[in-house]
Amino acid sequence: MARGKRRMQHIEEEPVNEDWLATYADAITLLMAFFVMLVSFSKVEIPIFEKVQAGIAEEIGKREVVRPTQVLETDLRDVVFNMAMDSAVSVSTDDEGILMEMGSGSFFQPGSANLTNDAVLFLKDVGDLLQEPRYLGFQVEVAGHTDDSPIGSPRFPTNWDLAAGRAIAVVRFFGALGVDPDSKRMRAISYGDTKPKLPNRDDFGNPIPENRQANRRIEIRIFPKYSRVF
Repeated sequence: MARGKRRMQHIEEEPVNEDWLATYADAITLLMAFFVMLVSFSKVEIPIFEKVQAGIAEEIGKREVVRPTQVLETDLRDVVFNMAMDSAVSVSTDDEGILMEMGSGSFFQPGSANLTNDAVLFLKDVGDLLQEPRYLGFQVEVAGHTDDSPIGSPRFPTNWDLAAGRAIAVVRFFGALGVDPDSKRMRAISYGDTKPKLPNRDDFGNPIPENRQANRRIEIRIFPKYSRVF
């Protein structure tokens, strides 16, 4: 009896392995932080959302998640590099998705909404990319910008008209390639000279040519359809 009693006491005194609680607590903390972020977002910031989603998957599921926005950004950068358009096109991400900025000097003749040959070749590669099955869920928004130089041509009486004509030209080109021209996937916007990147004039009212050139641009914003509603 004494020997059996000692054996029972020995079993009761063995420490319980609670290492699993640390992993469980980490998972719960990550999930709580994730849902707090979801609630606190005033709008869905897609790149940040995808990074958080990937981080949780890596921490909890121990697997790497491929983010669609990141993959598309890489593919667009490859198009820019392969077409040697680095000096005319920049690709970046913002709080909604991908922003591709194109200098109008390389894509349009002065005062015109006709695409140049380089623009046609470049936009064809971009349009073909947007038609790939993995990117069909992305929306396309094309915005036209000008500087503050008056235009007053018969076809484009104001900078609003010129910016609109250029944005529409890009959308129509994508549509001709088959990028869902009749759906809500694309839209064209004109900002005229109301959203300059840099001041068009100095403090004395004198034009700044290099700033004006930077302000003449086309922006193609590409973002997942669930980031906002048209």
